[in-house]
Amino acid sequence: MSSTWTPDSWRGLPIRQVPDYRNLEALQVVEDRLSQFPPLVFAGEARKLKRKLARVAEGKGFLLQGGDCAESFAEHNADNIRDFFRVFLQMAVVLTFAGGQPVVKIGRIAGQFAKPRSSDIEKQGDVELPSYRGDIINSIQFEDASRQPDPERQIMAYRQSAATLNLLRAFAQGGYANLEHVHRWTLSFVHDTPASDRYKAIAGRITEALGFMRACGINPDTAHQLRQTDFFTSHEALLLGYEQALTRVDSTSGDWYDTSGHMVWIGDRTRDPDHAHVEFCRGIKNPLGLKCGPSLDVDELLKLIDILDPENEAGRLTLIARFGADKVGVHLPAMVRAVQREGRKVVWSCDPMHGNTVKATSGYKTRPFEQVLSEVRSFMQVHQAEGTHAGGIHIEMTGKNVTECTGGAYAVSDDDLHDRYHTHCDPRLNADQALELAFLVAEELKKEQPDTVNDLLEGIEAAE
Repeated sequence: MSSTWTPDSWRGLPIRQVPDYRNLEALQVVEDRLSQFPPLVFAGEARKLKRKLARVAEGKGFLLQGGDCAESFAEHNADNIRDFFRVFLQMAVVLTFAGGQPVVKIGRIAGQFAKPRSSDIEKQGDVELPSYRGDIINSIQFEDASRQPDPERQIMAYRQSAATLNLLRAFAQGGYANLEHVHRWTLSFVHDTPASDRYKAIAGRITEALGFMRACGINPDTAHQLRQTDFFTSHEALLLGYEQALTRVDSTSGDWYDTSGHMVWIGDRTRDPDHAHVEFCRGIKNPLGLKCGPSLDVDELLKLIDILDPENEAGRLTLIARFGADKVGVHLPAMVRAVQREGRKVVWSCDPMHGNTVKATSGYKTRPFEQVLSEVRSFMQVHQAEGTHAGGIHIEMTGKNVTECTGGAYAVSDDDLHDRYHTHCDPRLNADQALELAFLVAEELKKEQPDTVNDLLEGIEAAE
C-alpha cells in the first residue's frame, strides 16, 4: 500500500467480491458517464454527520443505522420509502427518550444495491449461473442473460438513489418528521401489539414529556427541531468503480469525498488491510464503517484502525460488531479492551443480523428475533462491563409487514415465512419487529439513565 492515495490507486491491488463484466469497454463508458453526473450528497453534509458521530464516540449520543438488505429496482416507490422512514423515525424517538441523548439517524438506503456473496456461482438443479450480486450488478432472475453483470445498471442505481434522496430530504425537512405525529404512530403500535403492556410505560413517559414541553411553549411551531430532523444515507462500498466515479474534490477543503452517500462501510469479506477496498476507503474523508466479525483478530483490527483513521479523529470510524449471539461474548471484550488501551476514538455499533442467519425447516433463510435481541443485549453488557459506550445498532429492516425473520411479539413462525418473504437477499425485520427491537433496546438504555422526566414532573407536583 503506497503512502500516496488517488481515487484509482485501489485498481492495482488484490480485490474480492467483484463482478466479472464481459464488456470492459462498456463498463468504462458507464464509469466515465457517472463521473460527470452531479454528486448525490455533499461534502458539508458528510462533515456534519462526522461531527454528530464524534459526539457518539464521546458517549453523548446513540447511532441508529438501518434499512434494506439490498435495495431493488422493482420495489422502488414512494410508499415503500415513506413506510421505511416512518418506522425509522418511530425507533429514533423511542431511543432518544430512553437514552436521554440525541440519536444519529443513518439509513441503509439510496445506494445499498451491491451485495457480497459466499459463492460466485448459484446452482439450481443442473444449471449453474453467476450469483445475484444486487440490482446494481445483475438481476435476481435465474436466467443466463439476467445474471450477467450489466454496467448500465449502475446508471439505474444512480438515478434511483437520486430520486430516493429527494424524497427523504422532503420528508425530513417538510413536516413529515414532526415529533408529535411520529409519537402518535408509536402509540398506535403500542395499543395494537400483543406486548402492549411492556411498552406503555415508555410511551406514556414520552407523552408526558411532550405535554410538559408544550406547556412551556416548546412545540413544533416554535422549535424547528421538533418538526424536522437530520437524516443521512449509507451503504457498503463494494462496487469500487461506481464509488470512484462519484468521488470528487470538495471545493472548500480540497479533500476527496465519496458523494454516493454520507457514510460508507467496508464489509467483513473485503476488509483485508492490503486489498483494494481498504485502500479506496482510507483516502476519502467520509465517515467510515468497518464490519468486525469472528474471523477478525485484535492485531488486524488495530492495523485497520491505523490505516483508516491515522489521525484518530472522533466520528471518522464506526466499528460494527457482527459476531452472532453465541460469539459476541467470546470476541468482543478483547477488541474493546485493545481499542480502549490504544486510546482510539471510535463508535461501537452492534449488527445483530448477519451473525444470526439460519436455515428454517421450511427451507427459507431467516433470523430468529430472540437471537437478534440476545446479541444486542450481550453487546451492551460487554460495554457496560468494560466501562465503554455501546454506541448504536445496525439492522436490516423494512417498513413493510413482511415475514422473513421469525419470532417477535406477533410470533412469526417457520410456517409463516412463505407468506410474505419478499427480500432480494437476506431476511429483514418487519415494521413491527423493528419497532419492538427499539423498545427492547430502550429498556436496556433506561437502566443506565436517570428517570429525568419523572423526577422533573414529581418536583413540579411537590412545589405545587
